[in-house]
Amino acid sequence: MCVESDGCDNEGCGSSDEVRTLSGSMSPGLMPDPDLRPCKPGQKFRAALLRCRTPAVAAGILTFGNILNYMDRYTVAGVLPDIQLDFKVSDSGSGLLQTVFICSFMVAAPIFGFLGDRFSRKVILSCGIFFWSIVTLLSSFISTEHYWLFVLSRGLVGIGESSYSSISPTIIGDLFTSNKRTMMLAIFYLAIPLGSGFGYILGSGAKDAAKDWHWALRVSPLLGIIAGILILFFVQEPRRGNVDQMGGRMRTSTSCSSWLYDIKELLKNRSYVFSSLASATVTFATGAFGVWMPSYLFRAQVVQKLAAPCTSGICRSTDSFIFGAITCVTGLLGVVIGFATTRFCRKKTNRADPLVCAVTMLGSAIFVCLIFVVAKKNIYGAYVCIFIGETLLFVNWAITADILMFVVIPTRRATAVAFQSFTSHFLGDAGSPYLIGLISDGLQKSYKTSPLWQFLSLGYALMLCPFIIVLGGMFFLATALFFLDDREEAERNTRDTNQQEQ
Repeated sequence: MCVESDGCDNEGCGSSDEVRTLSGSMSPGLMPDPDLRPCKPGQKFRAALLRCRTPAVAAGILTFGNILNYMDRYTVAGVLPDIQLDFKVSDSGSGLLQTVFICSFMVAAPIFGFLGDRFSRKVILSCGIFFWSIVTLLSSFISTEHYWLFVLSRGLVGIGESSYSSISPTIIGDLFTSNKRTMMLAIFYLAIPLGSGFGYILGSGAKDAAKDWHWALRVSPLLGIIAGILILFFVQEPRRGNVDQMGGRMRTSTSCSSWLYDIKELLKNRSYVFSSLASATVTFATGAFGVWMPSYLFRAQVVQKLAAPCTSGICRSTDSFIFGAITCVTGLLGVVIGFATTRFCRKKTNRADPLVCAVTMLGSAIFVCLIFVVAKKNIYGAYVCIFIGETLLFVNWAITADILMFVVIPTRRATAVAFQSFTSHFLGDAGSPYLIGLISDGLQKSYKTSPLWQFLSLGYALMLCPFIIVLGGMFFLATALFFLDDREEAERNTRDTNQQEQ
């Protein structure tokens, strides 16, 4: 199988060969032409490169990049006790790192969504991943006297990662359709828990190997540069709405619509609004857990006399490693369970997607509550509750993205993903790490500081999360009420626009 060349004779392409055109269609074999000349080495390389630019390869590279995004985001959480000790900051001060990151992330998301609906998406992705990789690497050299500069660097990293999270799902949405799109999005969003878990493991592992927590920030940037190069060379730029049978002229008409008009239309979409609010509750909980759960588990073991308090040197990293491993496994299980359950339930009801999310969210809240009940007496019981609670919570990641693909027209999806990202982070993890740290600090000031009270105060602060998760389950139930109507309207608008363009 060969790729059509530009006036040169590709080696291995005879007159009887089938030739794949750049658009993916099959054309008859090329007839011998005396005007054809031998391919130059650069042209052969280009032909080989084009053969590798398949939808599956593109989805794999985008998933790899998403893993790196979340790995970099939670590497800091994996070494948070060391950062607190080195920079001499309180719980609220260290929680500010994630809050600043998320604030810059969510502010930049709508901007990148607007650009992603109108300009080359893979170029924006590559520039974003190059930017955050360089900033992360430079931040590892900031001295302890300039904590404000370290906080600022996390804000800049948030801008770079925002470009990736806002645009990459829409490329997958334009490469696949139906159940295959659900599966590919499930794999793509597996990167959230998987990358987060790898972040804890990378942070604690690099710190222990180098005996210096700064080295935790010097590994992911190198991988990020590699991912950016792979995106530029191997990820194709699909036409917006290609798999939804929409012509190229639709792209032009949508490009003429204003961003405010797109937002206005999205706010009329009830399924989109309620699923976005539900997504915000998930990010609130995962953001708080991601930053504080390793510290909470460490404090629990100090109370149980299984570990000594960290007052100097390199802090114990076992809890970050275990929590990271649990997050990786539960992420894999959650995505697989979510995909399989939704696919099965779609045979029973057309409202399967939001209903599966609602049930798993409510179940997750129960086990998250149990974490704080058993952690004081039995650390292994806490690990079991974390495992089950996270698994149920991670079920909805890919399903929520698929709900968006169902109820939003193709050429508005980048804006929809970006605005959902903005609202999810604004109402979710933009404030939850700092809020939990602030509540913990406030409770610690109420009584004389002791290892037991440090543990209890952080646990009481984290108890806010299961109530937020229950609220998310209610929002998914509301989504189920309007899901069918909004999906039919999106399909009708797609068909009507296609007929008008024809």
